[in-house]
Amino acid sequence: MAGAAPVALKEVLQLADAGVSPQNVTFTNVTMESEKSICVREVGASNSVIVVDLANPSSPMKRPITADSALMNPVEKIIALKAASAAGQGDNLQIFNLEAKQKLKSVLIPEQVVFWKWISSTKLGIVTGTAVFHWDMNGTSDPVKAFDRTANLEGTQIINYRVDSVEKWSVLIGIAPGNAERPQLVKGFMQLYSVDQKRSQALEAHAAAFSTIKVPGRAAPSTVISFAQKTFNNGVLTSKLHVIELGAPAGTPPLKKNAELFFPPEFADDFPVAMQISEKYGLVYVITKLGLLFVYDLATATAVYRNRISQDPIFLTANSPSTGGFYAINRRGQVLLATVNEATMVPFVSQQLGNLELAMALASRGNLPGAEPLIIQNFEKLFNQGQFKEAAEAAAASPQGSLRTKETIERFKQVPAQPGTTNPLLVYFGTLLQKGQLNAFESVELSKLVIGQNKKALLDGWFKEGKLSPSEELGDLFKGAGDNATALACYQSTGSTTKVVEGFAAAGDFENMVKYSTANGYKPDYLYLMQRMMMDNPEAAVNLAKMVARQPGPPIDLNTMTDLFLQRNAVREATAFLLDALQEDKPEHAMLQTKLLEINLVTNPQVADAILANETLHHYDRPRIAQLSEKAGLYMRAMRHYTDLKDIKRVIVNTHAMDPQQLIEYFGTLSSEWALECLKELLASNIAQNLQLVVQIAKEYTEQLGADKIIALLEGVNSYNGLYYYLGAYLAFSEDPEVHYKYIEAAAKTQQIKEVERVTRESNFYPPERTRDFLMDAKLPDARPLINVCDRFDMVGDLTQFLYTNNMLRYIEGYVQKVNPARAPEVVGALLDAEAPDEFVNNLILSVRSLIPVERLCAEVEQRNRLKLLSPFLEHLVSEGSQDPHVHNALGKIIIDSQNNPDHFLTTNPFYDSLVVGKYAEKRDPHLACVAYKRGQCDDALIDCTNRNSLFKLQARYVAERQDPQLWAKVLDDSNTYRRQHIDQVVSTALPESKNPEQVSIAVKAFMAANLQAELIELLEKIVLQTSSFSNNHNLQNLLIITAIKSDKSRVKDYVHRLDNFDGPAVGEIAVGYEMFEEAFEIYKKFELQVLAIKVLLDHVQDLDRAHEYASKVDDPEVWSELGHTQLSQDLVDDAIESYLRANDSSRHLDVIQKAAQTDSYEALVKYLLMVRKKVKDSKVDTELVYAYARTSQLGPLEEFISGTHQANLQSVGDRCFEAKSYDAARILFTHIPNWGRLASTLVRLHQFQQAVDAARKANSPRTWKEVCYACVEEGEFRLAQLCGLNIIINADDLEEVSDFYQRRGFFDQLITLMESGIGLERAHMGIFTELGILYAKYKPEKLMEHLKLFSARINIPRLIRVTEEYQHWAELTFLYVQYDEFDNAALIMIAHAPAAWEHTHFKDVLVKVSNVEVYYKAISFYLKSHPQLLTDMLKVLESRVDHSRVVLLLRRDGHLPLVKDYLLSVQKTNLAAVNEAVNELLVEEDNFEALRESVTTYDNFDQLALAARLEKHDLMEFRRIAALIYKKNLRWRKAVDLAKTDSLFKDAMETAAQSGDKALAEELLHFFVDSGEKESFAAHLFTCYDLISPDVALEVAWLHGLMDFVFPYLVQFLKQYSTSVDTLMAERKEMLAARKKEDDANAANAAQNNAHLGLAPLMLTQGPAGPDGGYGPPPPGYGGGPPGPRRPATVSSSSSNDLLLLDLLLAESRQGISRTNSTCSCGPHW
Repeated sequence: MAGAAPVALKEVLQLADAGVSPQNVTFTNVTMESEKSICVREVGASNSVIVVDLANPSSPMKRPITADSALMNPVEKIIALKAASAAGQGDNLQIFNLEAKQKLKSVLIPEQVVFWKWISSTKLGIVTGTAVFHWDMNGTSDPVKAFDRTANLEGTQIINYRVDSVEKWSVLIGIAPGNAERPQLVKGFMQLYSVDQKRSQALEAHAAAFSTIKVPGRAAPSTVISFAQKTFNNGVLTSKLHVIELGAPAGTPPLKKNAELFFPPEFADDFPVAMQISEKYGLVYVITKLGLLFVYDLATATAVYRNRISQDPIFLTANSPSTGGFYAINRRGQVLLATVNEATMVPFVSQQLGNLELAMALASRGNLPGAEPLIIQNFEKLFNQGQFKEAAEAAAASPQGSLRTKETIERFKQVPAQPGTTNPLLVYFGTLLQKGQLNAFESVELSKLVIGQNKKALLDGWFKEGKLSPSEELGDLFKGAGDNATALACYQSTGSTTKVVEGFAAAGDFENMVKYSTANGYKPDYLYLMQRMMMDNPEAAVNLAKMVARQPGPPIDLNTMTDLFLQRNAVREATAFLLDALQEDKPEHAMLQTKLLEINLVTNPQVADAILANETLHHYDRPRIAQLSEKAGLYMRAMRHYTDLKDIKRVIVNTHAMDPQQLIEYFGTLSSEWALECLKELLASNIAQNLQLVVQIAKEYTEQLGADKIIALLEGVNSYNGLYYYLGAYLAFSEDPEVHYKYIEAAAKTQQIKEVERVTRESNFYPPERTRDFLMDAKLPDARPLINVCDRFDMVGDLTQFLYTNNMLRYIEGYVQKVNPARAPEVVGALLDAEAPDEFVNNLILSVRSLIPVERLCAEVEQRNRLKLLSPFLEHLVSEGSQDPHVHNALGKIIIDSQNNPDHFLTTNPFYDSLVVGKYAEKRDPHLACVAYKRGQCDDALIDCTNRNSLFKLQARYVAERQDPQLWAKVLDDSNTYRRQHIDQVVSTALPESKNPEQVSIAVKAFMAANLQAELIELLEKIVLQTSSFSNNHNLQNLLIITAIKSDKSRVKDYVHRLDNFDGPAVGEIAVGYEMFEEAFEIYKKFELQVLAIKVLLDHVQDLDRAHEYASKVDDPEVWSELGHTQLSQDLVDDAIESYLRANDSSRHLDVIQKAAQTDSYEALVKYLLMVRKKVKDSKVDTELVYAYARTSQLGPLEEFISGTHQANLQSVGDRCFEAKSYDAARILFTHIPNWGRLASTLVRLHQFQQAVDAARKANSPRTWKEVCYACVEEGEFRLAQLCGLNIIINADDLEEVSDFYQRRGFFDQLITLMESGIGLERAHMGIFTELGILYAKYKPEKLMEHLKLFSARINIPRLIRVTEEYQHWAELTFLYVQYDEFDNAALIMIAHAPAAWEHTHFKDVLVKVSNVEVYYKAISFYLKSHPQLLTDMLKVLESRVDHSRVVLLLRRDGHLPLVKDYLLSVQKTNLAAVNEAVNELLVEEDNFEALRESVTTYDNFDQLALAARLEKHDLMEFRRIAALIYKKNLRWRKAVDLAKTDSLFKDAMETAAQSGDKALAEELLHFFVDSGEKESFAAHLFTCYDLISPDVALEVAWLHGLMDFVFPYLVQFLKQYSTSVDTLMAERKEMLAARKKEDDANAANAAQNNAHLGLAPLMLTQGPAGPDGGYGPPPPGYGGGPPGPRRPATVSSSSSNDLLLLDLLLAESRQGISRTNSTCSCGPHW
């Protein structure tokens, strides 16, 4: 019955095969949002996410991602990740694009997300503890709250959330533990939310899903929700499936259906966990936790099927729209796919369930086979009852189009329309169009009607919408209507090669034509197509010629195609073709290139010029083309093709007919010599006309021709204008001084003064001296060019001299005032040298005033000793308020020279430069220089001046007053040769005179910085020890002592006793730093700093005895503490503890504890800690005291202490005692805590194993159990070890360790005993059963099979498979493979190790379950070799699975076909060639002709001609008859007739001839009978082949051979038929005339109703002609595939507007048929 099941189930994947560990196969770790992929979150040492693509499951994608949840997008490779926030509040959600490797979006949800999933391809549904949110991954929006959770979901685990397709309804599902009376039955709760109503409804349900159905009487589909519930109330268990319509229209009762969910008794506590709805088939799948599948019809809630699909619990499902089924994942990691078995669903429902209505609905809805008889029966019933609309709908919805045939259309055609109703044929076509696409025949029939009505636009719309199926006949209809594009599409769809090629040609799409022809192996006649198109579409012919020419090895010669165009004088088309064909510019096309240019140079020179301009042709006859170009006036083309300079010079003078730009470009192709010759020719021929052109050419090709040659060329013809224009363009690109000079010269000679002025101003390359000389010689009326040259190149003196000499004073003033006032000093200097009048000079200076650079002016005048000349100018500037230092410097110099009270000026003037004036005055009066230097703080200058002039007292006072450390450092530097003199003046005069402490401070610092210790002491003694205002200065006393410490230690003690106002601690610290420990000790004693004093003794003097004596003397606790610290640091722990006890100091108790531990001084430590404990309440103290008791073996005080109040960490003390092997103390401590685990370890060390087991039982820790167990094993205490081992092996992680421990020590039996006891434990897990199986396989294989059979469901099969294979237990390995559903491997093991593993019945059971078909053929080979007598029996079970052709090939190769004859006969129904040939071969060998005839008649898939050729030579006549039969079936009529004649089987021969339809063959057989004298056969043959033998032939043969009596029956029959036909034609003629008259009357009466077609909305037909009487008329001849026969027009009521449409249409068709008949027949119109 498995094959008849309506639901097919298969395993798609094992997650373990994709690298997923079993512990990660859970609801929280595995997600499946669609049928495309599965996402697994791996948790462990290294977290990761595995994405399994179901299209390629063998290549999973693994990424190192740490997250709490991961969801793959149902459409794209986008993953959503959820992780707890770092702050511990809420969850972080992120969306990543895996392909683009970028983050798309992220958000922090303040609440914990309890469930989430993709509700669409772009939107996530997020469920928190209080609400539901929607988050769109597009855009930048954050999650939007959808609704709040209802109270019934409080405390539940959310397992699903769904929305409908338009997101108007949402449903949230949660589960909770069951009631107290039935806790195993999990309760389910559901919240249904309406977006429009913003309202929720709480229900009880375990699973739910949305879908849409078509409710009868509704235009739009309705949204429904389906949910499954299982409740236990008041002792009653209720299981139901509900289907309820949501949002029903107002006033319409909603659809409500429900049905029972029938759970078997053993599944009483099972409950639904998922629901999926198949939109494809309209089925509801309800999946339960324990693997039950319920299938219900969605529309009626009718139960269809129930079965268990998984032995393991199912926790996750996903819909599979592509298959109409669903995916399910169970706890074992199986990924299952359940789909509808299309071949068996409808038969199952109709036969097993007996629900014919549901079977028909399923067949129509899902296009399923199996309901054809029912559909046909229903159609016949509706059709016979006149329910044509319902019948049309039934035909349109028939599965696989079983009723959409030509016969159905004919039946609707024959039905007359009743008055007031729509024509049934219109109803039929309207229904088909509403349903979808029409098939080919329907499309043709409808298209005939519409095209005949001239409403082709309707067809265009239907074709674009995909309503019509393409066919060749439909293409012909479109082509006849002038729509070549649609016709071409139809031809392409149907593969009509010839018509497709013609269509492409007509459209001019030759590229696609070639592609199509090549793809279909068709060779078009291009020449014919080209000739034909030249008449209709020359442009398309050109395109075709281009396409042909592009083909490799063109089928038509290019010359031929060119001549084809030229013969019709199609020069333009020939040109277009040749341009395309000659694109590759091949040498072999030289003649065609020349021809192309010749025809255009003669007929259209412009085209030739354009072709040559493209420069795509290079192999033509260039001299020929040059001559033609010159004749055609294309001088440029001619020059480019000439290669002789004479020809070029002859043509080039025609510049009036050339484009100047092209001529310029042409010169670029000439050599420099030829180009210069041509330029010379142009200038010689007409310089006025060609000068500008020559200049342009020279500009363009200066680099090639050389500027010097061009200049020489123009100078040779004295063309300064040419030089001016040429060099004007070239000047900007040249740095040649000669070029610039020539340009200036040419511009000057052409009177271009402004250009001369510009170039001299802007150019940087002309030679200045040469240009200056030229301009001076030229004596231009405008001196600005000369001014530019002299100003730019520093020749102002020459310029001034030239202008002054030539009396051009105005230009001198203009130059100074306007051009460059900065150069006025040079002008003044030159004027003074030229002895110009002072008045002119002063006026010139005053005219510039503030613009003149005073410094340079003064320098110029000062050089000439005329500085006083500037006095008026300087005084004028000062009076104007000038603060320019140069002005005041010059004025100061004048005052110093004149001795006009210089001290006053130097001290009061704030504007002069002290350094400048000081330097000036230094040679005249050093004191005045020092005054200037001091005013400007010119330190270096003043020091230098005082040093050179021995003014040290002044220098010392200046330095002290300056208070500048840097200046002090400079004068006190070793390199200063005058340092001693300076110091003497400072010590003797400068500082003793000073009353400013800051001056003293800076000076002292300077001495210190200069390391002048002796001089500093000398200075300080004079200031401090002698009576002065600084004698009692605290800082100076400190400085004096410190300086002595550093430089003269012998004076320190004296200073200590003489001075009292110094900083004792600081100075003492410095003394320590300089290792003057006794002086420091004295200082600390003087200031009573006892702690610092003993530190000196301890740290520096390092005399513990002296320190102990000093401590005893002062008897200060702090001193004793310092002594204790030092003793402790030197590991004198006992002495340190004594010192601490005297100081009563507990501050260093941690250090004391550490040192005591290092030196093992626990006796003294006990005393110290007892003291410390009185002052400090610290657990560390109590802990160390306990440990000290333990280390000193004071167990009594230890027990007494721990029994009292304390803060000791007994656990750590116990651990330390354990590590120190003080096991008795550790036992006391662990017992007191109590710590049973550590106590057990301690007792093990004390060899108290029974007590250790008791402690381990109380500890109940795996580590403790292992430790005690291993110790017992080592000591041989196996009973106690087993007690411990049972508590270890219940933990799967520790099982392998225990097993390895036992096995390494060889205790195999004890280990097996332990495992056998373990499997009886209540908490026994899979690992125990597996490990016991491994042990059996290794050490007791005789028990292995029994163990496997008993516990196959509780062992780790993959692991045991590896072990049994390693130890070669083949029978057990086979059993394991079968249990693990690895049937392929099981079968292969049984084949490979048959003696141990094979058993026939078992092998057959396994073989039918294998998935690799190769195993079947290996099994066949195995049976052939080992068990041939059982081969047929084995093949029977494989009958539906193997490739019978391959089986036959395999058996034929080994010569064993007779062995499997029964198998071959049973599978012959598959009608395979190999099987049929094998059966026929066996039957021939057996001479069983009856079976052979039945075989070849029933099954025709074999090499029939080969078999016939073999049989025609057979000895038995029956076999030869079979050969004739085969020839006849293969239309080899003549061969069949010949065989029948040979065996005198005349009846067979006559029947064969009649069936052939071949008149020649029939007449040939007739002559054979006459020649053979078979008169009776002659008569019989005339009767048998009546339709093939003409009367004249029959009468002629009979008359010639005297057989008139035998031909007479034939003649009588012929005359009877002829007379009957004539009578029929006459009757039809009368009926036709009557019909035409009636038609004309109807047309006149109904002319106003021609547009009544608008009511036929589904068909979209408009304005069609109707048939006679307003009904459906006969189709026109040629549209039905054959000659029209007699038809009676259907009669319908003229009141139906829809019928009038087709009535007009059919009337038009009738007229067209009559006209066609009249045009082809001379005997008048007829049907």
